[in-house]
Formats: sequence, structure tokens, C-alpha cells
Amino acid sequence: MDFLWSLQLLAQDGLPVPQQHGVLDLVRGSGLVVQSVLYLLILFSVVSWGIIAHKYRQIRRSKRESEKFIEVFWERRNLSSIHDASRELRIGPVAQVFRAGYEELVRVSRAKRDSPSGESMTTELGGVDNVTRAMKRATSVEITKLEKYLTFLATTASAAPFIGLFGTVWGIMNAFMGLSVTHSSSIQAVAPGIAEALIATAVGLAAAIPALMAYNYFVQQIKVLAVEMDNFSHEFLNIAERHFFK
Repeated sequence: MDFLWSLQLLAQDGLPVPQQHGVLDLVRGSGLVVQSVLYLLILFSVVSWGIIAHKYRQIRRSKRESEKFIEVFWERRNLSSIHDASRELRIGPVAQVFRAGYEELVRVSRAKRDSPSGESMTTELGGVDNVTRAMKRATSVEITKLEKYLTFLATTASAAPFIGLFGTVWGIMNAFMGLSVTHSSSIQAVAPGIAEALIATAVGLAAAIPALMAYNYFVQQIKVLAVEMDNFSHEFLNIAERHFFK
């Protein structure tokens, strides 16, 4: 009510009544630099949301398939049967780690049988060390897959606020430069320019906050999957040492 009463007083005194601008009107009326900043931030935001949707589905499926594979691993006693089941779980990282270890174990076992002098599987043929390296390599590959595109989210979270701040500073600078040209001391002369400039900061924060939250969430989920892969590797190596490397 006080705002409306002030507008009425301005009208009665013959002073110009400030016009109310919508957000889209402010964007259309902003300068080229500010508009370029806004479009860049919108691009960052759209790409970030696409990555968020993709990574959420990927990590959710990875967790689901890993849990399913661990259940299969402990229910079945035949490694060959478990290997066949792992082929159907191509997204589950734990299943891929098992495949790498199992296939290396088969290779070492075949090399032992084909060796004419019967070398020890734990010395000349590498033995458990080969299996360990294969599983570590597979773990690194799976973590790299899970971390793909997260760099863009981190970049958006860190850079978007500063890009928006640049647009704000530029817009405010232009607003005050226009004030000096018109030789006016009224706030009405700079208010639209300042409002246009502040939109850049708001859009920058709108792009950065979801990217930051999603990045932290995905990093935490990937750490959980990495721990699961490491724990499974230790369990599998213990089984291999007991039954194959005596």
C-alpha cells in the first residue's frame, strides 16, 4: 500500500512514474555483453541438467546391478556360472571387476597346465599378483566411467557464479556510465540497468547450485561403489588364493 501511495503522489506532482519491468523485459533490454553472459549461463545450466539426469540413471543402475551380482556371487558356487551371469550385468562395476579377475585367473591356470616344466603359479607365471593387477585395473576403468562428465558439473559450480558476477559488474558499470551522460541524479535512471545486471548473478547462482549439489552427491555415490569394488576384490582374491594358489 505504501508503494502504491507513493506512486499516486508522484503522479499528482507531475513526476514520471517508474514502470514495472518483468524479467523477460529486463533481459531483452540488457546490453550485448549481459545477454551473452545470460545465454552462456543458460547453456551451462541446460547441459548440467542433462548430465545430472544421465549420471543419476547410470549410478542408480550401477548400484542395482552390483547388488544383484553380489547376491549371485554368494549364492552360486561355480565360478564359470557366475561369469556367465556377470555378462548380463554390463553396467554393474562389481561384475566387471569380477570378470577381469576371473578371466585373468583362467589365463594363468591354462598357462600352468600348458607349461611343460610345471612352473609355480605364484612365481614365474605371476599367479595371484596378475589377478590382483587385473582387478585393480578394472576398478580404475569402472571409476573412470562413473566419473565421466563430472568435471563439467564441477566447472559449472565454480565458474557460473563468477560469470554471472562479471555480467552484473558490467551491467552496473554501464548503468552508472549512462547516469553520468544524462547528468541525472535520480535512482530511476539507473534502477533498470542495475536490475538487468543483477539478473546475471541470479542466473549464475541458479546454474551453479544444482550442479554443486549433484556433483557432491555423485562423488559420494561413486566412493561407495569404489569401496564395494575394493571389498569384493579382497574377497575374490582370498577365495582364489585358497583354491587356486596353494
